[in-house]
Amino acid sequence: MSAPSIDPNSAVYTTDEYGRPFIILREQGRKTRMNGIEAIKSHILAAKTVANIVKSSLGPRGLDKILISPDGEITVTNDGATILGQMEVEHQIAKLLVQLSKSQDDEIGDGTTGVVVLAGALLEQSEALLDRGIHPIRIADGFERACVEAVKHLDTISDRIEYSKGNTDNLLKTAMTSLGSKIVSKEHQQFAQIAVDAVLTVADLERKDIPFDLIKVDGKVGGSLADTKLIRGVLIDKDMSHPQMPRDVRDAKLAILTCPFEPPRPKTKHHLDITSVEEFKKLQSYEKEKFQDMIQKVKDTGANLVICQWGFDDEANHLLMQNELPAVRWVGGPEIELIAMATQGRIVPRFEDLTKEKLGSAGIVREVSFGTTRDKMLVIEGCPNTRVVTIFVRGSNKMIVDEAKRALHDAICAVRNLIVDNRIVYGGGSSDISCAVAVSRAADEIPSIEQYAMRAFASALESIPLALAENSGLSPIETLTEVRARQLEESNPHLGIDCNGRGHNDMKQQFVYDPLISKRQQYLLATQVRTNDTPISRVTLANRFSTLLSPLAFPISPYFSLLVRAVLKIDDVIKSGEADE
Repeated sequence: MSAPSIDPNSAVYTTDEYGRPFIILREQGRKTRMNGIEAIKSHILAAKTVANIVKSSLGPRGLDKILISPDGEITVTNDGATILGQMEVEHQIAKLLVQLSKSQDDEIGDGTTGVVVLAGALLEQSEALLDRGIHPIRIADGFERACVEAVKHLDTISDRIEYSKGNTDNLLKTAMTSLGSKIVSKEHQQFAQIAVDAVLTVADLERKDIPFDLIKVDGKVGGSLADTKLIRGVLIDKDMSHPQMPRDVRDAKLAILTCPFEPPRPKTKHHLDITSVEEFKKLQSYEKEKFQDMIQKVKDTGANLVICQWGFDDEANHLLMQNELPAVRWVGGPEIELIAMATQGRIVPRFEDLTKEKLGSAGIVREVSFGTTRDKMLVIEGCPNTRVVTIFVRGSNKMIVDEAKRALHDAICAVRNLIVDNRIVYGGGSSDISCAVAVSRAADEIPSIEQYAMRAFASALESIPLALAENSGLSPIETLTEVRARQLEESNPHLGIDCNGRGHNDMKQQFVYDPLISKRQQYLLATQVRTNDTPISRVTLANRFSTLLSPLAFPISPYFSLLVRAVLKIDDVIKSGEADE
């Protein structure tokens, strides 16, 4: 019987305390290794799989995805960033697409699905180039040159639109374009108007600054989407602390407190022994005296409403009601800050610091109730700072309310982008087709091998109109070739895919607006280009994923992405354990 062969790399020789030798073997470990084209194609396959998952959600006819969390919570959405963020992605390259979508969402707020579809198409096109023997670095260089041409062409086909607080038609059309693919599309006119009004209320048009922290989006299950409204003030999911307190407070003077209504206690560990009735009564009278003192300090400032971050017991609540001082307890920190900004009051940490000058003011603070339930909320309106607004979303269930919030976020971001840069391109894939034609022409003038990569980039750009046509139930290739031919024949870059069946392909007449900075950012994030249209230097990447994914070796920023170059450069993968992918 022959002795079993032992791999010396997986065994360790050692001795015990008595000097007896023995060998320690690794626990069933096995190394697998992929290198060369095989490794690169494995990465491309992972990226294509992720892109194909979200591709069917693109456009106004895109389908929704249902996501079920480990604890059974259901999310129904077609927002690319939400879908990828909640997917349990294990493959390292697929995780890069998730980060790519998040970068688009953080910087622009819209177009998260399109950027993933484009990145997946670029990698799919690069696979054919690899089969032709073109080096991955030459492919990445060609993609960069093509992206520069595409971004330049976007500037030439863009239009500048005008807007003002009195003329919001163009902003409204942009918001409606963003909401057209969402679950709220039945009420997209109303939601678009709410998004535009909210942004213009908080915007500083001279500085082109839109502070999002002044816009609060809250929701409540019940009613329908049509019941959603914009509140020029603050809405908090609280009610008065005592049922006999008044439901409306007019000309309110608010004391905003972060200290609790309770007697002072030592901050160190303490122990109190009560051995007689007299001592208990003495402690009770001490607590009541402190409560009375706190309430008197509040009333002396002229406050007629208390907003408290902490809770208070029934005795304090009863004394507040007796002294005709309405109060709201357990108000969260972000809501406290928003109330302070709206009412121009100061957040007071101690009763001794409370003065008349630190009080906030509001025209009315009222309690609203919903249907036959006992749910109540407080509305603070008529505030000195009129720039604070709350969007109150209603819906038949939590799933609808959550998706409506995400849709409003995208619409608000689209309007914000137009205020920052009022240039637009037209949607329906028209700008992508036009850029693909321009890149193909530029490729014919390139004498080097990068021209093949540039043509592949042009083909990848057409993946977006192809997906739009497919999701709309049209014949993808026939529709795309017809629109491209008409663009060349009529010299009209506004022709795109008629997803809504309007009977014509002119996206300008259909008012399908897409902010220029959103489309440009999609191109820049899906390839490797800085915002000033100059290629960044090559980065030497280590073969192991641990080094690749570290923040220092692989930065994912809002301004550039190493995605395509990184995937094409990884030609060696070493895995420990069973190979299950």
